[in-house]
Amino acid sequence: MDAEERRREILDMARRAGVVDVGKLAADLGVSKETVRRDLRVLEQHGLVRRTHGGAYPVESAGFETTLAFRTTMHVPEKSRIATAAAELLGDAETVYIDEGFTPQLIAEALPRDRPLTVITSSLATASGLAGRENTTVLLLGGRVRGGTMATVDHWATHMLSGFVIDLAFIGANGISRQYGLTTPDPAVSEVKAQVVRVSRRKVFSGVHTKFGAVSFCRFADVSDFETIVTDTGLPVTEAHRYSLLGPQILRI
Repeated sequence: MDAEERRREILDMARRAGVVDVGKLAADLGVSKETVRRDLRVLEQHGLVRRTHGGAYPVESAGFETTLAFRTTMHVPEKSRIATAAAELLGDAETVYIDEGFTPQLIAEALPRDRPLTVITSSLATASGLAGRENTTVLLLGGRVRGGTMATVDHWATHMLSGFVIDLAFIGANGISRQYGLTTPDPAVSEVKAQVVRVSRRKVFSGVHTKFGAVSFCRFADVSDFETIVTDTGLPVTEAHRYSLLGPQILRI
């Protein structure tokens, strides 16, 4: 196969597996490791993958987005630590927004059970998980349900949000960068997230280190909109400091 076909195959493999290894790619494709590294550099320049030490992972874009089921298998220990730390930022909030996604779902599970809370969410999984709690009132946003993420979107959801003033929002993203802010592949999802940012007094972003530096299709917030960013120690201290200069407190868990 020629270089273009090989790079397309590498991208397909990355999207199927979630991550690819230079050595295994070289063996599977019958080329040198240096050829694979060169291919990964080209794919990264086109914003399709992010390189890591020894491999790469796919960047979510308008044409590619992982499903909720897939996200429950990736970086689970890191996401669990992040969720626990994020939930501890609740403070005296009485109304809380929980975004779609696996990490926000874990945050919802970590919320205290011994005090009254009203939780607004677009996530069917989160609504289902919290609905049986004695002290928790759950408001599920209406709208079209996206099959891959099992979350509601479109004007029904944004209109419902427009009538709220939310104390604290736990918001996720497909990518976060100092230049482009927080991004997500789908315009409908972006509109819901942007509305949440507008109606919430406090905003917390939670996400694993692989989200940082990644840029997707639709921008919905600036880094400076958030009071706290919770991530894992995979984000270098120097990079965390650069994000903190934009305003938010950075917690590396």
